[in-house]
Amino acid sequence: MGPILTLFSRFSLPRYRRNRNSGRRSPAALRLARWAALAWLLVAAPGAVVEGAPAAGVEGAPLEGALHGFPAMRSLDGKKLADGDFAQWIEGGRLHIRILYEFGEGRRVEERAAFRQSPELVQEEWSLREMRGGELYRHFEVDFRSGAASAKKREEGGLREWTGKLETPSGRAFAGFGFTMALKALRERLMRGERVELRAAAFTPKPRLVEVELRHGGLDRMRMGGRLLRGDRFIVHAKIPWIATLFVDAPDHRIWLTNPAPAGFLRWEGPLAEPGDPVIRVDLLPGGESGAAEPIR
Repeated sequence: MGPILTLFSRFSLPRYRRNRNSGRRSPAALRLARWAALAWLLVAAPGAVVEGAPAAGVEGAPLEGALHGFPAMRSLDGKKLADGDFAQWIEGGRLHIRILYEFGEGRRVEERAAFRQSPELVQEEWSLREMRGGELYRHFEVDFRSGAASAKKREEGGLREWTGKLETPSGRAFAGFGFTMALKALRERLMRGERVELRAAAFTPKPRLVEVELRHGGLDRMRMGGRLLRGDRFIVHAKIPWIATLFVDAPDHRIWLTNPAPAGFLRWEGPLAEPGDPVIRVDLLPGGESGAAEPIR
């Protein structure tokens, strides 16, 4: 339910080493950083193809219907940051999802997504819009059918824009809440120890496509809404070449589904939308104490 997972993901700019005497970046550090950044762009650039990636879509997803809930966005120490409003409905034969977070003082974040559910789960649309002080702060959008992606972000000097065309194979590419949907469909396979590779639309803020691996991480318990709940922890891991990991910070995203089945969303943890965003938590239940997840076995 995390806005998510724009993955999904948290890719930061290269961190250059400075010369202690001059305070400037050393030429050697700059050359190495530029080389690593180039290597990263070659891997994550739109249209990059990973050999051996399965062509089949995500099958077996339970058919979803109308649903309305009120999740809470929190910091990792449990402090509430925003009140959430989650809604999903069927329209035009597709599943539509809207998640709205109200922070107060003119700040709000809205995520929208649309899916085709049969014969396989296919994400068709995704967008995230953030308003601050009544003005557009950033807006990310991708049409998975055409691969068209765009980004807008207010930076020093005004609103900047980026566009791109991503290679988004049908049923193999997701963004935002789409990964929760994919995990529901893949739950049984992942619980058996399988690891599944998918692709994620990421914004840095330029649109990019990233290869990710999904796996089961274990069974946890956590306090939420005045109750002690059990959830299966799933990991969304960005696959980055080892040389790029020296300069790129891409923490795993964690999504908990309810245990026992049927699996439903329970919790999400990860950066809100971009590389520099703090890692936050979204709980299914809004009230009471929000505690860290603890392994059961």
